[in-house]
Amino acid sequence: MDTTAFLQRIGLTGYDGPPRLEALAQLHEAFVDQVPYESIQYQLTTGGPLEPEDVAKRMIAREAGGYCFQMNGSFALLLTELGYGVQMHRGGVQTANRPGGVDASHMVLTVTGLIEDPDRVWLVDVGLGDGLRQPMPLEAGEVYQHPFRLRLRASELTDGWRLDHDPRANLIGMDFESAPVGLDAFAAQHARLSTEPDSPFVRLASAFRRTPTSVVVLRSVGLSETSADRVDNTLLETPTDYFDVLADVFHLPLPHYTATDRDHLWRRAWSQYEDFLARTTRS
Repeated sequence: MDTTAFLQRIGLTGYDGPPRLEALAQLHEAFVDQVPYESIQYQLTTGGPLEPEDVAKRMIAREAGGYCFQMNGSFALLLTELGYGVQMHRGGVQTANRPGGVDASHMVLTVTGLIEDPDRVWLVDVGLGDGLRQPMPLEAGEVYQHPFRLRLRASELTDGWRLDHDPRANLIGMDFESAPVGLDAFAAQHARLSTEPDSPFVRLASAFRRTPTSVVVLRSVGLSETSADRVDNTLLETPTDYFDVLADVFHLPLPHYTATDRDHLWRRAWSQYEDFLARTTRS
């Protein structure tokens, strides 16, 4: 990995020093602020890299984002290069439309080796959309990470942990195993989720960003921003508005997209919105 270029990609220049909690938090915050969790990449061409070094190169060259395997995989590689002890774990998310369980559809990271307490374990997850903004100690308890409150406890579904999300968030929660695994544990799910037509990442153009003061989410052409005291919703009604938001809000300028590509993406996103309206009307 070109560590210097990747640090510049997440807005950190002149970064140096041993693995400390303050530095880990700074890296985590910078990553979720600058690199969007997104499925825009799967709207015109399905599939994509899983190998962290290949993902990192694409994030740098295209100012691209990624989804959980790509986000956490590349972040794990960065942390390893910087001297942190990193392990991957099989996880799974629970939403209103998806029951809880651990099926390797989500990658989770834990980190050890911090100067302050080398044996203490930290939950690290930059690939959960509107999830963590900072690392959490891998201990039962609650934290407030603006604008959400999150709770960590023993999982009832596996020999591991459960992260309960804030009721205002997109996720209900996430379970993950204690046992560490290698990258190959996620290969089958990556192949499925990044290519199959019924995958939620292929069916819906979406992007998430954890800013310092809010969570911003784009679904098809609907933009929402959740702050501590309110939720603001905006409908993006023109291609100009749509691509301006991708570039300015989500740091996705899409330099490799031609005018034809942009037209196809806009039409696809708007069609997804029309499908959503039709479903809402029927129900």
